[in-house]
Amino acid sequence: MSEAGSDTNAAFVAADRSPDGDPSGRWILVRGRDVLLGDDGFPASAPLPHRAPVFLGYLHGEAVWAAEVDQAVLQGAEADAPANFRFVDLYSLHAEVGHEQWLVGGRAVQLVDWQRDHRYCGRCATETQPASGERAFVCPSCGLLSYPRLSPAVIMAVHRDDEILLAQGVRFRGPMYSVLAGFVEAGETIEDCVRREVQEEVGLEIGQPHYFSSQPWPFPNSLMLGFFAEYVGGDITPDPTEIADAQWFRYDDLPAVPPSMSIASRLIDEFVQRRRST
Repeated sequence: MSEAGSDTNAAFVAADRSPDGDPSGRWILVRGRDVLLGDDGFPASAPLPHRAPVFLGYLHGEAVWAAEVDQAVLQGAEADAPANFRFVDLYSLHAEVGHEQWLVGGRAVQLVDWQRDHRYCGRCATETQPASGERAFVCPSCGLLSYPRLSPAVIMAVHRDDEILLAQGVRFRGPMYSVLAGFVEAGETIEDCVRREVQEEVGLEIGQPHYFSSQPWPFPNSLMLGFFAEYVGGDITPDPTEIADAQWFRYDDLPAVPPSMSIASRLIDEFVQRRRST
């Protein structure tokens, strides 16, 4: 299979800081893993007390800011959302605003989380300061730099002829099946990670992984790297600590699969389209 796929957001231009400091634009106010949403999407001003605003960039040419709702409001009731506004969790946000704004919303939540978790140096416990010229925190005492946290993970569609391997994880029991996935370990290439995860989770050997696409996944801070890999040998032997069930499914007889917001769905859709075109 040839490499293909895209999850780019051409409408969004990232920037570390507003060139003029003007706080006008859209505001993504974060409460835990929820964001504030109005009738026309993200509010055009900040209707709630907030702290530590961070400039994200421009969406369709309009400035976008993110900030954490003030702690006093966090301790209040759901009614603390102003009239005509409501808090929406990240999973539900995709259906509300579409893919472009969902990607920006996920970026906002990740950066707010990072700011909250790196207020103090992890080496010497000194209060950190924003670094000059880049998105980072610096410790004024020991000089440690802390960048936004990302956890790279591979996600792969293993296939043989007209079939694709799909599995259920032990932590997500239900009717839905998905492709395999796992986190990259220190000192490991992403290709080696694909092979290792397939071997560990289902006991199969695969050929050379072929890159497909990537997706930021803010649950909480993953970067998903998608691959296709052809089956070479072995029998499905699920790891009972990770996999509840794994099976081969024909492209025209699939079980329930993940929603369209995920790269897992795009990998499965791409496999189906390629088989239908042969």
